[in-house]
Amino acid sequence: MMEFIDALTNPDIPFVRYAFIAGVLSSVAFGIIGTYVVVRRISYIAGAISHCVLGGIGAGLYLRNHWGYTWCHPLYGAVAASLAAAIIIGVVSLKAQQREDTVIGALWATGMAIGLLLIAKTPGYIDPMSYLFGNILIISKHDLYLIALLDILVVILGAFFYNKFLAVSFDEEFARIRGIRVEFYFLLLLILTALTVVLLVSVVGIVMVIALLTLPAAVASQFSRNLWHMMVWAIGICMLFNAVGIGYSYVHDLPTGPTIIVFAAAVYLFVVLIGRLRTFKSLNL
Repeated sequence: MMEFIDALTNPDIPFVRYAFIAGVLSSVAFGIIGTYVVVRRISYIAGAISHCVLGGIGAGLYLRNHWGYTWCHPLYGAVAASLAAAIIIGVVSLKAQQREDTVIGALWATGMAIGLLLIAKTPGYIDPMSYLFGNILIISKHDLYLIALLDILVVILGAFFYNKFLAVSFDEEFARIRGIRVEFYFLLLLILTALTVVLLVSVVGIVMVIALLTLPAAVASQFSRNLWHMMVWAIGICMLFNAVGIGYSYVHDLPTGPTIIVFAAAVYLFVVLIGRLRTFKSLNL
């Protein structure tokens, strides 16, 4: 890993440093919101939101390259698309009579289809694979500022409404009895999830971002006794996954996103296996 450490301090290859900083920054939001997603069991909703992001990215690229709106960064489109998807799914889940899984599946596919069509009509060659599976080469200093801003927003709101989210995640009926507006905080949680999804699209990509949102929290749940401890563990574990994945992919010339996810999945399986073995031994004593 010394080669990776040297790359981090090399001014001639800033993209490695930018990717590492992006991974560390976004891990804070991923640990906090990922914990809520795992506890609330809404990973399928987070997956649908992440795939709708491609539609926003495609719109941003199309407006910037075809119509000349140079201010229109793809990340702006990603934020808009993810927020729209979160609100639509939330409203459908709470109010509408349509089957929730049907609407989620339709948004999932439609968002990706729109994004691919817009990218195809955008002047110049744009590789959609870099957005689908992540590419550290596309992270710039401007992206870091946007990621840091989103990170701060997610952390502040997640911490400020901690008790409300805690009640909504574990016992909705009790929360209603206590006068908590369950519907409002559920929608707010989906919006924060949408913003968090946008944070690491550039690193692990749209397809696999849901894994990095859930796996650190799932591993953290094996070492935690309450929600607050689970968040702290998840943040540290997510940072570890990002750092090791980015470093290993750079040294061995591998795709960054898949490398991070494979490492995260391997750690998760190992932790679960150790937990099962301990349970088995305790039952046989």
